[in-house]
Amino acid sequence: MSSVQEVLDPLSDVLRSVQLRGSVFFHVSCRDQWAAQAPASQELAPAVMPGAEHVIEYHIFTKGGGWVAVDGEPPLRLQEGDIVMLPHGDAHVVSSAPGLQPQVDGKWLFDHRESAAPIPVTYRGDMVELGLLPREDASTVLVCGFIACDLKPFNPLIAALPRLLHLRAEGVGAWVAPMLEHAAAETGTRRAGAEALLQRVSEMVFVDGARRYLDSLPEEAQGWLGALRDRQVGRAIGLMHGHPAQAWTLEELGRQIGLSRSALHERFSALTGMAPMQYLANWRMQCGARLLRESHATVAAVAQEVGYESEAAFARAFKRATGLPPAAWRRAQRQAVGSTEGVRQLSP
Repeated sequence: MSSVQEVLDPLSDVLRSVQLRGSVFFHVSCRDQWAAQAPASQELAPAVMPGAEHVIEYHIFTKGGGWVAVDGEPPLRLQEGDIVMLPHGDAHVVSSAPGLQPQVDGKWLFDHRESAAPIPVTYRGDMVELGLLPREDASTVLVCGFIACDLKPFNPLIAALPRLLHLRAEGVGAWVAPMLEHAAAETGTRRAGAEALLQRVSEMVFVDGARRYLDSLPEEAQGWLGALRDRQVGRAIGLMHGHPAQAWTLEELGRQIGLSRSALHERFSALTGMAPMQYLANWRMQCGARLLRESHATVAAVAQEVGYESEAAFARAFKRATGLPPAAWRRAQRQAVGSTEGVRQLSP
């Protein structure tokens, strides 16, 4: 077999395949002592991103600073311009000082959701009310957003990220905070295009955060992102991403990257937690899901495109990975998209 070219950026490959989509729902002003609690993402998903399989929340401090805390982790200090993301969807508290607990359950705020228009909210001491303070009267201003993505069939990125992903202002583009705040304010006035701008900036913020976290990892880092940085395992992943339908074997992958069969298996498994052939099977399912969602190809054609010799074998593997046969999964995906679009069209 002749040498084949690997995908040089598997991170972007995964991000493209997991249906990443963003939106912003809260524009928050605060003064005095304040604290707000956000439920876990599985509770928020039906309200903020209908049909989403997984929701990531983020906060960007556009004026002032504060603290973010999740159970089991030390409170994280945020300065003006900082962004914090919660990739695993943990419930958390955002506050003006560590240890403060909110006196008001904020779940009622989600009843005011209209499309992706940010809800203006003010926190003052124990009080929470709709509307924004004048910026000069607020000690802290935040934009709070949500990013949805698929977990099934295969999303190795989410598990590879920390519970709290802190993006410091000095590393964030100077345009991000003012653009998000400006777009949030514009969306409140329903200016044309502002909602789409917010969604795209949200997605860009997440992609940039994942990329910067990857760049910050030490050479000995494990997990999927650590595997991408490994010269040989990263190449093996790139090859599988670039040619998922290839009849890969351990021997051939090892030959392409310069490792023996046993050395590749050992090193790949140690870094990713799974054997190379299991990774290939998982990635084929993800590629198949993307083709089912984005194309009109038959299930048989999708099966062949991702390396299965028979439609039946692909269908069995796909059902194990997603809980649904391919045709039923495709229908469910399209119904979910139609339902979400209907909600947006009905929103005032």
